[in-house]
Amino acid sequence: MQDALLNLVYLVASVLFIFGIKGLTHPRTAVRGNLISAVGMLLAVVITLLANKVVGWPVVIAGLVVGSAVGAALAVRIPMTAMPQLVGLFNGFGGGASVFVAWSALVEATSPATGATEVVLPSAQMTVATAASGLIGAVTFWGSMVAFAKLQEIKAFRKPLHFSGQQALNVALFIASIGACAWVVAQPQHGPWIYFLLVVVASVLGLLVTMPIGGADMPVAIALLNSLSGLAAAATGFVLNNNMLIIAGSLVGASGIVLTLIMCRAMNRSIAHVLFGKLGPTADTASDDEVYAGKVKSTSADEVAMLMDGVQHVMIVPGYGMAVSQAQHTVRDLCNALEARGTEVNFAIHPVAGRMPGHMNVLLAEVDIPYDKLKEMDVANPMFEQTDVTIVLGANDVVNPDARKNPNSPIAGMPILDVDKSKTVIVIKRSLSPGFAGIPNPLFAADNTLMFFGDGKKAVQDLLTAVKEL
Repeated sequence: MQDALLNLVYLVASVLFIFGIKGLTHPRTAVRGNLISAVGMLLAVVITLLANKVVGWPVVIAGLVVGSAVGAALAVRIPMTAMPQLVGLFNGFGGGASVFVAWSALVEATSPATGATEVVLPSAQMTVATAASGLIGAVTFWGSMVAFAKLQEIKAFRKPLHFSGQQALNVALFIASIGACAWVVAQPQHGPWIYFLLVVVASVLGLLVTMPIGGADMPVAIALLNSLSGLAAAATGFVLNNNMLIIAGSLVGASGIVLTLIMCRAMNRSIAHVLFGKLGPTADTASDDEVYAGKVKSTSADEVAMLMDGVQHVMIVPGYGMAVSQAQHTVRDLCNALEARGTEVNFAIHPVAGRMPGHMNVLLAEVDIPYDKLKEMDVANPMFEQTDVTIVLGANDVVNPDARKNPNSPIAGMPILDVDKSKTVIVIKRSLSPGFAGIPNPLFAADNTLMFFGDGKKAVQDLLTAVKEL
């Protein structure tokens, strides 16, 4: 009866996970989907603790209180602009937990029972799953820590790390990790110390694979690390013979890899190129002087306000610059001010804008921008030709027309937002510095483009003031 109840609750939790992930596919249902998944996880954790007689109800309730307090503190203290870092930490802790749980289970399985004269070796399923947990979990933990450091813009991690022989070293570490996995499986009686060696090698691999990744590739890296944390959990489920861990980990792993592929497609790059490639200017790339010299036209808040006086359609394209300057609240106020004057305002969202999947959606949802105003790239692009003024706030490569027009460009073929087709383009940016591709953007020198130089939040605030004074 106990096993039947346990499996029944696991089944209910699994269904809730599936419906929760389904809800996360659209901003309008994302909050509900998150809550549904949380309820599923709550059921799974509580029934597991009680069924295995690990703890009693008082400890379960105490854990719920402490966990809820920590979650509430994070929700209140962590700003929306820091969500990518927090997601990176979550991924890392999931991988780290898998490493320690699998190690603990292996130590227990290879230790002689009380009164026994010999050790009963663990099954092949357990040793294979343990090795997989150690390898994937260690790579996930240290890769996520590097991702966190990059997103937090810690000085030592800001720039991608590239050195001679890097890929050969990564391949050697991967082969060594596979060899250590095979050793754990072949000689489980020596498993704990071989497992420790496996974790060390995999940790170095996780560090070296993630450190070359540029900041703008973080949406792909975060999605991939999320997938790996799920796979590590699923492997740990096989170690413990826990169906819930297997199901939940598989769902996270599968959804994470699908999201990773979507991100890669949005950048016209493969996962291998993101992890092992190097994106940057080539010998055929035009210099800044060739693109910008004598062509860039700067503007002011008053001029932009006059341009938008009486226009019908305005499109705002948010980028990482909006997140860095925390300008989303001011952007909302500008949107409201323009709509009060009879202007239709929409937002064009590129899939990889920001530092994690859905970064711009999260920031705009934080300030209660209606979901129907957030236009995905496929919907937004046909609208630009009818747009009177497009405001680009902190975006760069995702609006670079070279991706569409220049077959020799490093970003050739990358899907972009066609903002250059608007009647007038206003680019709010601190300077003409390049984006993650390291190449100049012809949009900044286009005939229909005006550059509004300055901090994103201050520039939008000045523009809002000018609009109100019209």
